[in-house]
Amino acid sequence: MHPRLLKTFLAVARHRNVTRAAEAVHLAQSSVSDQIQALEAELGTPLFARSRSGLQLTAAGAALQPYAEEILTLTDEARGAVAMTAGQERGAVSIGALETIAAVRLPAWLSRFGQAHPEIALRLSVAGTGDLLRKLEDGEVDVVFCFDRGDFDERFATRSISREPLVLIAPAGEPPLPPGEGLAILAAKRFVVTEAGCVYRHLFDAAFARAGLAAPNLAAEAGSIGAIARLVAAGTGLGLVPRLAVADALARGEVTELSWPGPAQTAALAADLVMIWRRRRVQPPALKLLLASASTGLDGLRPGDARPRHAEPLPS
Repeated sequence: MHPRLLKTFLAVARHRNVTRAAEAVHLAQSSVSDQIQALEAELGTPLFARSRSGLQLTAAGAALQPYAEEILTLTDEARGAVAMTAGQERGAVSIGALETIAAVRLPAWLSRFGQAHPEIALRLSVAGTGDLLRKLEDGEVDVVFCFDRGDFDERFATRSISREPLVLIAPAGEPPLPPGEGLAILAAKRFVVTEAGCVYRHLFDAAFARAGLAAPNLAAEAGSIGAIARLVAAGTGLGLVPRLAVADALARGEVTELSWPGPAQTAALAADLVMIWRRRRVQPPALKLLLASASTGLDGLRPGDARPRHAEPLPS
Protein backbone atom coordinates (compact mmCIF):
# COMPACT_ATOMS: atom_id res chain seq x y z
CA MET A 1 0.00 0.00 0.00
CA HIS A 2 1.74 3.12 -1.21
CA PRO A 3 1.69 6.04 1.27
CA ARG A 4 0.34 8.28 -1.50
CA LEU A 5 -2.76 6.08 -1.81
CA LEU A 6 -3.21 5.98 1.97
CA LYS A 7 -2.98 9.78 2.23
CA THR A 8 -5.72 10.11 -0.40
CA PHE A 9 -7.80 7.43 1.35
CA LEU A 10 -7.61 9.33 4.66
CA ALA A 11 -8.59 12.60 2.96
CA VAL A 12 -11.72 10.99 1.50
CA ALA A 13 -12.50 9.33 4.84
CA ARG A 14 -12.21 12.67 6.59
CA HIS A 15 -14.14 14.81 4.12
CA ARG A 16 -16.60 12.13 2.91
CA ASN A 17 -16.53 13.86 -0.44
CA VAL A 18 -14.21 13.41 -3.41
CA THR A 19 -14.24 17.10 -4.36
CA ARG A 20 -13.20 18.34 -0.92
CA ALA A 21 -10.68 15.52 -0.54
CA ALA A 22 -9.14 16.46 -3.89
CA GLU A 23 -8.73 20.05 -2.72
CA ALA A 24 -7.11 18.86 0.53
CA VAL A 25 -4.48 16.71 -1.22
CA HIS A 26 -4.10 19.04 -4.23
CA LEU A 27 -5.18 16.49 -6.84
CA ALA A 28 -7.79 16.41 -9.58
CA GLN A 29 -11.02 14.65 -8.63
CA SER A 30 -10.35 11.99 -11.26
CA SER A 31 -6.95 11.27 -9.70
CA VAL A 32 -8.54 10.85 -6.26
CA SER A 33 -11.11 8.43 -7.69
CA ASP A 34 -8.40 6.50 -9.54
CA GLN A 35 -6.28 6.19 -6.39
CA ILE A 36 -9.19 4.96 -4.27
CA GLN A 37 -10.07 2.41 -6.95
CA ALA A 38 -6.43 1.26 -7.08
CA LEU A 39 -6.35 0.82 -3.30
CA GLU A 40 -9.65 -1.07 -3.32
CA ALA A 41 -8.35 -3.32 -6.12
CA GLU A 42 -5.16 -4.01 -4.16
CA LEU A 43 -7.11 -4.92 -1.02
CA GLY A 44 -9.88 -6.72 -2.89
CA THR A 45 -12.77 -4.95 -1.16
CA PRO A 46 -14.71 -1.67 -1.29
CA LEU A 47 -13.57 0.94 1.21
CA PHE A 48 -16.43 3.42 0.78
CA ALA A 49 -20.19 3.27 0.30
CA ARG A 50 -22.37 6.13 -0.90
CA SER A 51 -25.11 7.57 1.32
CA ARG A 52 -27.24 10.71 1.42
CA SER A 53 -24.70 12.39 3.69
CA GLY A 54 -21.75 11.53 1.46
CA LEU A 55 -19.22 8.75 1.25
CA GLN A 56 -19.14 6.46 4.28
CA LEU A 57 -16.42 4.03 5.28
CA THR A 58 -17.31 0.38 4.88
CA ALA A 59 -16.30 -2.05 7.63
CA ALA A 60 -13.11 -2.69 5.66
CA GLY A 61 -12.44 1.03 5.31
CA ALA A 62 -12.95 1.61 9.04
CA ALA A 63 -10.53 -1.22 9.78
CA LEU A 64 -7.92 0.28 7.44
CA GLN A 65 -8.12 3.85 8.77
CA PRO A 66 -6.02 3.54 11.98
CA TYR A 67 -3.41 1.47 10.14
CA ALA A 68 -3.21 4.07 7.37
CA GLU A 69 -2.66 6.82 9.93
CA GLU A 70 0.08 4.82 11.65
CA ILE A 71 1.80 3.93 8.38
CA LEU A 72 1.96 7.59 7.32
CA THR A 73 3.26 8.61 10.75
CA LEU A 74 5.97 5.96 10.58
CA THR A 75 6.87 7.06 7.06
CA ASP A 76 7.41 10.63 8.26
CA GLU A 77 9.41 9.43 11.24
CA ALA A 78 11.59 7.23 9.03
CA ARG A 79 12.41 10.17 6.79
CA GLY A 80 13.26 12.25 9.85
CA ALA A 81 15.50 9.55 11.32
CA VAL A 82 17.42 9.11 8.05
CA ALA A 83 17.81 12.87 7.66
CA MET A 84 19.15 13.17 11.21
CA THR A 85 21.83 10.49 10.65
CA ALA A 86 22.90 12.32 7.51
CA GLY A 87 23.07 15.63 9.39
CA GLN A 88 20.63 17.16 6.96
CA GLU A 89 19.14 20.52 7.79
CA ARG A 90 17.44 20.95 4.44
CA GLY A 91 13.67 20.65 4.37
CA ALA A 92 10.43 22.54 4.72
CA VAL A 93 8.22 23.47 7.67
CA SER A 94 4.56 24.39 7.36
CA ILE A 95 3.35 26.72 10.09
CA GLY A 96 -0.25 27.45 11.02
CA ALA A 97 -1.27 30.44 13.13
CA LEU A 98 -4.18 32.62 14.12
CA GLU A 99 -4.26 35.80 12.05
CA THR A 100 -3.33 38.07 14.97
CA ILE A 101 -0.41 35.89 16.04
CA ALA A 102 0.81 35.57 12.45
CA ALA A 103 0.72 39.32 11.99
CA VAL A 104 2.15 40.43 15.34
CA ARG A 105 4.26 37.71 16.95
CA LEU A 106 5.77 35.67 14.12
CA PRO A 107 7.20 37.96 11.39
CA ALA A 108 10.40 39.15 13.10
CA TRP A 109 11.19 35.71 14.51
CA LEU A 110 10.51 33.92 11.21
CA SER A 111 12.74 36.42 9.42
CA ARG A 112 15.60 35.71 11.82
CA PHE A 113 15.05 31.97 11.54
CA GLY A 114 15.01 32.14 7.74
CA GLN A 115 18.27 34.08 7.71
CA ALA A 116 19.90 31.56 10.05
CA HIS A 117 18.58 28.55 8.10
CA PRO A 118 18.24 29.57 4.44
CA GLU A 119 17.99 25.92 3.33
CA ILE A 120 14.69 25.46 5.18
CA ALA A 121 11.59 26.54 3.27
CA LEU A 122 8.88 28.09 5.45
CA ARG A 123 5.17 28.09 4.66
CA LEU A 124 2.67 30.06 6.76
CA SER A 125 -1.05 29.25 6.84
CA VAL A 126 -3.56 31.52 8.62
CA ALA A 127 -6.88 30.15 9.90
CA GLY A 128 -9.07 29.76 12.98
CA THR A 129 -8.08 27.41 15.77
CA GLY A 130 -10.42 24.59 14.71
CA ASP A 131 -9.18 24.65 11.11
CA LEU A 132 -5.56 24.84 12.24
CA LEU A 133 -5.92 21.75 14.43
CA ARG A 134 -7.57 19.86 11.59
CA LYS A 135 -4.68 20.83 9.32
CA LEU A 136 -2.24 19.64 11.97
CA GLU A 137 -4.05 16.33 12.30
CA ASP A 138 -4.14 15.92 8.52
CA GLY A 139 -0.45 16.69 8.20
CA GLU A 140 -1.05 19.88 6.19
CA VAL A 141 0.89 21.91 8.78
CA ASP A 142 3.71 20.82 11.09
CA VAL A 143 3.22 23.23 13.98
CA VAL A 144 0.43 25.55 15.09
CA PHE A 145 0.56 28.79 17.09
CA CYS A 146 -2.69 29.69 18.85
CA PHE A 147 -4.13 30.44 22.28
CA ASP A 148 -4.61 27.67 24.82
CA ARG A 149 -8.16 26.35 25.14
CA GLY A 150 -7.31 23.58 27.60
CA ASP A 151 -8.83 20.82 25.47
CA PHE A 152 -6.17 19.86 22.93
CA ASP A 153 -5.93 16.29 21.67
CA GLU A 154 -3.42 14.11 23.54
CA ARG A 155 -1.87 13.18 20.20
CA PHE A 156 -0.48 16.72 20.12
CA ALA A 157 2.45 18.00 22.15
CA THR A 158 1.92 21.51 23.51
CA ARG A 159 4.33 24.10 24.86
CA SER A 160 3.61 27.56 26.24
CA ILE A 161 5.43 30.37 24.46
CA SER A 162 4.19 33.45 26.31
CA ARG A 163 1.55 34.70 28.70
CA GLU A 164 -0.45 37.33 26.81
CA PRO A 165 -2.45 39.84 28.88
CA LEU A 166 -6.08 40.52 28.08
CA VAL A 167 -7.06 44.17 28.10
CA LEU A 168 -10.36 45.91 28.61
CA ILE A 169 -10.79 48.43 25.78
CA ALA A 170 -13.28 51.26 25.40
CA PRO A 171 -13.83 54.17 22.99
CA ALA A 172 -11.21 56.91 23.22
CA GLY A 173 -12.04 59.30 26.06
CA GLU A 174 -14.05 56.76 28.06
CA PRO A 175 -13.68 57.61 31.79
CA PRO A 176 -12.18 54.98 34.10
CA LEU A 177 -14.51 52.73 36.04
CA PRO A 178 -15.00 54.10 39.58
CA PRO A 179 -13.16 52.17 42.30
CA GLY A 180 -15.28 50.04 44.60
CA GLU A 181 -18.26 49.75 42.30
CA GLY A 182 -16.48 49.07 39.01
CA LEU A 183 -17.32 45.36 38.90
CA ALA A 184 -21.04 46.05 39.14
CA ILE A 185 -20.81 48.72 36.46
CA LEU A 186 -18.75 46.43 34.25
CA ALA A 187 -21.34 43.67 34.49
CA ALA A 188 -23.96 46.09 33.19
CA LYS A 189 -21.89 47.20 30.19
CA ARG A 190 -22.40 45.92 26.66
CA PHE A 191 -19.54 44.14 24.91
CA VAL A 192 -18.39 43.42 21.38
CA VAL A 193 -17.16 39.82 21.03
CA THR A 194 -16.25 37.24 18.42
CA GLU A 195 -18.75 34.53 17.55
CA ALA A 196 -19.31 31.49 19.77
CA GLY A 197 -16.76 28.76 19.12
CA CYS A 198 -13.92 31.19 18.40
CA VAL A 199 -10.94 30.93 20.74
CA TYR A 200 -11.16 34.68 21.48
CA ARG A 201 -14.77 34.18 22.61
CA HIS A 202 -13.57 31.33 24.81
CA LEU A 203 -11.00 33.66 26.43
CA PHE A 204 -13.68 36.32 26.93
CA ASP A 205 -16.18 33.94 28.56
CA ALA A 206 -13.49 32.34 30.74
CA ALA A 207 -12.24 35.70 32.00
CA PHE A 208 -15.68 36.73 33.24
CA ALA A 209 -16.35 33.32 34.74
CA ARG A 210 -13.06 33.31 36.66
CA ALA A 211 -13.78 36.82 37.94
CA GLY A 212 -17.11 35.58 39.30
CA LEU A 213 -19.13 37.77 36.94
CA ALA A 214 -22.20 36.75 35.00
CA ALA A 215 -21.91 36.81 31.22
CA PRO A 216 -22.32 40.46 30.18
CA ASN A 217 -24.74 41.79 27.62
CA LEU A 218 -23.53 41.58 24.03
CA ALA A 219 -23.75 44.59 21.75
CA ALA A 220 -22.44 42.80 18.66
CA GLU A 221 -20.49 39.81 17.41
CA ALA A 222 -17.63 40.35 14.98
CA GLY A 223 -15.51 38.03 12.87
CA SER A 224 -12.11 39.39 13.85
CA ILE A 225 -10.28 41.26 16.60
CA GLY A 226 -9.63 44.09 14.15
CA ALA A 227 -13.36 44.49 13.63
CA ILE A 228 -13.90 44.46 17.39
CA ALA A 229 -11.40 47.30 17.84
CA ARG A 230 -13.14 49.36 15.16
CA LEU A 231 -16.59 48.72 16.66
CA VAL A 232 -15.34 49.64 20.12
CA ALA A 233 -13.76 52.81 18.73
CA ALA A 234 -17.12 53.71 17.20
CA GLY A 235 -18.85 53.39 20.58
CA THR A 236 -20.68 50.11 20.01
CA GLY A 237 -19.50 48.63 23.31
CA LEU A 238 -16.47 47.54 25.29
CA GLY A 239 -14.08 44.73 24.39
CA LEU A 240 -11.88 42.27 26.27
CA VAL A 241 -9.14 41.00 23.95
CA PRO A 242 -5.45 40.02 23.95
CA ARG A 243 -3.29 43.14 24.13
CA LEU A 244 -1.15 42.02 21.19
CA ALA A 245 -4.25 42.13 18.98
CA VAL A 246 -5.05 45.80 19.69
CA ALA A 247 -1.61 47.26 20.44
CA ASP A 248 -1.67 49.37 17.26
CA ALA A 249 -5.18 50.69 17.92
CA LEU A 250 -4.15 51.63 21.46
CA ALA A 251 -0.98 53.35 20.19
CA ARG A 252 -2.99 55.36 17.66
CA GLY A 253 -5.45 56.47 20.34
CA GLU A 254 -8.43 54.89 18.58
CA VAL A 255 -9.37 53.01 21.74
CA THR A 256 -8.37 53.39 25.37
CA GLU A 257 -7.49 50.76 27.95
CA LEU A 258 -9.54 50.64 31.15
CA SER A 259 -8.21 49.12 34.34
CA TRP A 260 -9.97 45.93 35.34
CA PRO A 261 -12.00 46.88 38.44
CA GLY A 262 -11.86 45.05 41.75
CA PRO A 263 -9.12 42.69 42.97
CA ALA A 264 -6.43 41.71 40.47
CA GLN A 265 -7.49 38.74 38.38
CA THR A 266 -4.16 37.58 36.93
CA ALA A 267 -5.43 34.20 35.73
CA ALA A 268 -8.60 35.70 34.33
CA LEU A 269 -6.84 38.45 32.45
CA ALA A 270 -4.16 36.45 30.65
CA ALA A 271 -4.06 33.84 27.91
CA ASP A 272 -1.29 31.40 27.06
CA LEU A 273 0.07 31.57 23.53
CA VAL A 274 1.08 27.99 22.73
CA MET A 275 2.73 26.06 19.94
CA ILE A 276 1.38 22.61 19.13
CA TRP A 277 2.91 19.81 17.10
CA ARG A 278 2.23 16.13 16.52
CA ARG A 279 3.94 13.65 18.79
CA ARG A 280 6.44 11.54 16.86
CA ARG A 281 9.24 9.18 17.77
CA VAL A 282 11.58 11.25 15.61
CA GLN A 283 10.91 14.84 14.57
CA PRO A 284 12.08 15.98 11.11
CA PRO A 285 15.31 17.98 11.54
CA ALA A 286 13.85 21.18 10.07
CA LEU A 287 10.86 21.08 12.41
CA LYS A 288 13.08 20.25 15.38
CA LEU A 289 15.19 23.34 14.66
CA LEU A 290 12.11 25.55 14.35
CA LEU A 291 10.59 24.26 17.61
CA ALA A 292 13.84 24.93 19.45
CA SER A 293 14.09 28.40 17.93
CA ALA A 294 10.50 29.25 18.89
CA SER A 295 11.15 28.34 22.53
CA THR A 296 13.94 30.94 22.71
CA GLY A 297 13.22 33.35 19.86
CA LEU A 298 9.67 34.19 20.88
CA ASP A 299 8.75 35.67 24.24
CA GLY A 300 9.18 33.13 27.01
CA LEU A 301 7.02 32.74 30.09
CA ARG A 302 7.74 35.48 32.57
CA PRO A 303 9.42 34.47 35.85
CA GLY A 304 6.79 33.29 38.31
CA ASP A 305 4.24 32.37 35.67
CA ALA A 306 2.93 28.86 36.16
CA ARG A 307 3.39 26.47 33.29
CA PRO A 308 0.11 24.90 32.13
CA ARG A 309 -0.47 21.28 33.10
CA HIS A 310 0.01 20.13 29.49
CA ALA A 311 3.28 21.97 28.88
CA GLU A 312 5.57 19.70 26.91
CA PRO A 313 9.37 19.55 26.68
CA LEU A 314 10.81 20.01 23.24
CA PRO A 315 11.70 16.85 21.30
CA SER A 316 15.28 15.77 21.82
